[in-house]
Amino acid sequence: RGSLSLHRAYLRSPLGLLRLGQLALGAAFWVTVAAHKYEGAAHFALFAAVLVWLLTLALFGLSLLGRWELVPWLGSRWLLTNLVHDLALGVGLYAAATGIMGHKAKQRSFCNLPGYSQHCLYSAYLSASICGGITACLYLFSGLYCLSRRCQDQRDII
Repeated sequence: RGSLSLHRAYLRSPLGLLRLGQLALGAAFWVTVAAHKYEGAAHFALFAAVLVWLLTLALFGLSLLGRWELVPWLGSRWLLTNLVHDLALGVGLYAAATGIMGHKAKQRSFCNLPGYSQHCLYSAYLSASICGGITACLYLFSGLYCLSRRCQDQRDII
């Protein structure tokens, strides 16, 4: 347990770059939803996005510092942990959240007409849906990256 230093190789790796994109677009998703009035199933979409974002932030932080071995049981299986997180949680929950926000945008598409005087949430829901879809794709790419490393019998994330 030496001093903390950044694991620069991770930051330049495909997984590190994908994590940065996931964190940026994931934050854009949940900030867009949280900044506007939401109801019903959007509560689940916001919960799912924040949960996955926080777990991704933890994975990114531990990987960036090279301290994943400090996590009990999961640290010795860090590549598998990243794989399950990306494919099960990342893709699964973001796909569900994207579907919810897309459905809500479709329900509000009438208010996008010229001359509609009420406050319209269509653009906010559509923006969140687009961010969520791209984020789900980023999780799919990082999950496939981890899967390819696992299939090559490699144990490390880089």
